[in-house]
Amino acid sequence: MTEQTETVPEARDIVLEARGVSKHFRVRRNTGDVLARRHRAVHAVDDVSLKLRRGTVTALVGESGSGKSTVARLLAQLYPLTGGEIHLEGRAVKAGRGRSFRRYVRQVQLIFQDPFASLNPVHTVRYHLSRSLKIHGRAGSGEADLEAGLVALLERVQLTPPQRFLDKFPHELSGGQRQRVAIARALGADPQVLLADEPVSMLDVSIRLGVLNLLKDLKDRLHLAILYITHDIASARYFADSTLVMYAGRIVEGGDSETVTQRPAHPYTQLLIASAPDPDRVVAPEEQQETGSGEPPSLIAPPAGCRFHPRCPKAMERCRTELPPRFDLEGGQWAACWLYDSATVTKEAAAK
Repeated sequence: MTEQTETVPEARDIVLEARGVSKHFRVRRNTGDVLARRHRAVHAVDDVSLKLRRGTVTALVGESGSGKSTVARLLAQLYPLTGGEIHLEGRAVKAGRGRSFRRYVRQVQLIFQDPFASLNPVHTVRYHLSRSLKIHGRAGSGEADLEAGLVALLERVQLTPPQRFLDKFPHELSGGQRQRVAIARALGADPQVLLADEPVSMLDVSIRLGVLNLLKDLKDRLHLAILYITHDIASARYFADSTLVMYAGRIVEGGDSETVTQRPAHPYTQLLIASAPDPDRVVAPEEQQETGSGEPPSLIAPPAGCRFHPRCPKAMERCRTELPPRFDLEGGQWAACWLYDSATVTKEAAAK
């Protein structure tokens, strides 16, 4: 396993970084056993590290319940950390509210999955966007400045003419239009980072591409760092520059999106690729069995060793007892899997 060092320009490009971030949720039980309540917790996220760079999209991929949305909420400081650190532009971020929190959210904005739930149904588009501009000090000095700011936000998310949308309520908009309003509200803070939590999963298939193209255009024009959270690994290949694969609270593979999606290294990533619909792919029954089966483990009592080993068709004895570190592969790709430790593979083969 080799350690890669970053050049100075690459380090400067990092806007937001998570270092060994963990989040455990205490389990509340209707029982008089105080010790049971104290020690039982959901290990939603364990030792997650990632870097978001200016002008790039990083995809975080995994099935439901893997901890992807929890990572986004940790980066948005909606949840306190159980462990680890978050760094914004190289400086550690301290948990809290008040002015420091407001400065942080100006630079790091979260776009939620369901635009209808994230917009107040009793207020108009004008209210939502005006509030964003005012809170973050970008409303100008008068009504004319505010109106110009509202028009600019709607034009930026391609809702034109702006006057057609400003006085509409969320229920009067389509799903795609609501999500564009939610994106415009996030842009009202003039952020450097967008955390997009499955931004197109609640939309009709016919309009998903338009929203993804909008985010891609914003990334290029505003030089944003975007975290794109999705369960659709195929869209990660299209939209993201790099992809991280998450399973049961841990990141198990990473690299540039083309490599991860075309040459997946971790058995779980291979399972995700095999599960994606592809009308041109013909898979023999025996090959389907090799991708793994079963359900994700309980995160209250996660399995020892690699968390994927109960489902992994290539699991070895060491996988059941020891957590695999990150093994660097060719082209910047890496995988947390004992299959890439030659000593482990040799020992397993000799035992057979």
